[in-house]
Amino acid sequence: MEFQELIKTRRSVRNYKEEPVEHEALEEIIKEASLAPSWKNSQTGRYYVVESPEMIGQFREMLPSFNQKSSANAAYIVTTYVKGVSGFTAGSPDNELGNVWGAYDLGLHDAYLVLAAANAGYDTLIMGLRDQDGIRRLLEIPEEECIVSVIAIGKRASEPVLGKRKNLAEVAKFF
Repeated sequence: MEFQELIKTRRSVRNYKEEPVEHEALEEIIKEASLAPSWKNSQTGRYYVVESPEMIGQFREMLPSFNQKSSANAAYIVTTYVKGVSGFTAGSPDNELGNVWGAYDLGLHDAYLVLAAANAGYDTLIMGLRDQDGIRRLLEIPEEECIVSVIAIGKRASEPVLGKRKNLAEVAKFF
């Protein structure tokens, strides 16, 4: 797909078909996401993929009911970053942002991930509300990693509508 078309057509999807995501597609999507830039090429993004029906059932219990409904029939990718690396030198923060750089880097990875998924014919929904402690236990995520997002992935069952966008003058200043 052409990049401009990909940017214009990618949507947050809240209604998925009962159709599993191919494991090989998940691997390729994550490989592409890992090409995103990171602070000093530190590559602290981590991905936990929930794809088996048994794990999906357990995992869904960690989501609030509205996110369970919005992501029914999807697989899930939990994204984290290793704390204390991006934005740090020799264990000390390089500027006032500290670990915010890890979240920034992971945001780039998540953006690459949702675009790679769309390019592969899959749809996504990034969710921030979840039971962090339950997810950490279920997926055995180490404490040195910060859980940032849960991304539902699957094939859309209906066409999502693009929400109203702010005009350029509201979001950008040119000097």
